[in-house]
Amino acid sequence: MASKGKPSPRSAVSPLSDARVAELAKQHRLVDPMHDFPTGAGRKAKLDEINAQNPKATKRLLTGVDVVFRASCKTRAWGLEQVPEDGPFITAASHVTMFDVFVPMASLFHMGRRPRYMAKAEMAKWPVIGKWFQLVGMQPVQRHSGKAKQIEETSIDILTSGRPLTVWPEGTVTRDPQKWVMSIKEGVGFIALESSRRLGRQVPLFPAVTWGAASINHWWPWPRKNVVMCYDHQLDYADLLTDMDSWGDEPPVEAVNELTWRVLKRMNTVLAAIRGEQFPAEGYWDYRSMSRKPWPEIGGPFPAE
Repeated sequence: MASKGKPSPRSAVSPLSDARVAELAKQHRLVDPMHDFPTGAGRKAKLDEINAQNPKATKRLLTGVDVVFRASCKTRAWGLEQVPEDGPFITAASHVTMFDVFVPMASLFHMGRRPRYMAKAEMAKWPVIGKWFQLVGMQPVQRHSGKAKQIEETSIDILTSGRPLTVWPEGTVTRDPQKWVMSIKEGVGFIALESSRRLGRQVPLFPAVTWGAASINHWWPWPRKNVVMCYDHQLDYADLLTDMDSWGDEPPVEAVNELTWRVLKRMNTVLAAIRGEQFPAEGYWDYRSMSRKPWPEIGGPFPAE
């Protein structure tokens, strides 16, 4: 089943200007994430994790991504010093274009971690690069397969085994005409809460928001465009874990909904900060109805499929 709708064209948004990047550089320490340890010396790579995940194939893929990005855009990031050196964590990444999926991937690799990826199964069939994705930790997700619980359980197993996990919670490229983060899947909330319950502690959850790639022509990217990612601070949801020993078989639906809304709101807050724009007053873009909807009451349910 194909994804609904069609992403808006590159002309729907303006490229990220040099002036805006200069303003962000005044507020944050921007680094080039396409180099090893971009935040500076003193950090250690997670060698057992690296060696367990096809190190040669990963190195080749990473080298190729670095070359492509340096040639086609000017990539900067801030917040990467917050990437944990050890233990499990979740990265919830925005998905404005097919190009921007590589920014958090390469950044975390260069920071010495090797997350597993929950990504749509179609990516595994892409020529050449699809095979690399499988080699470097992609966990194919069969969308619309009715296997949501199985996918969530696989994700939780990755985290409870001590590995980091990266998800694109929108499930596909945003359909928001203005290219904001659209409605996301409840799975990110369920996975974070249930893995935290099983580990007995809050699993770190970091939004990673990238902007600028939406303006890149994939066939002729020159002149190079600016691309900026914020690897945001850890999203706190300890209040939702206070009674986790009494949950029963699964986290409460209300807690899952609340955490999912928190992730969506935070991702768009960060995106607004990068873009230097206000988020639409009318609300978020809902993928199910393909329309803009107002934010619900705290903890309110997501629209039905």
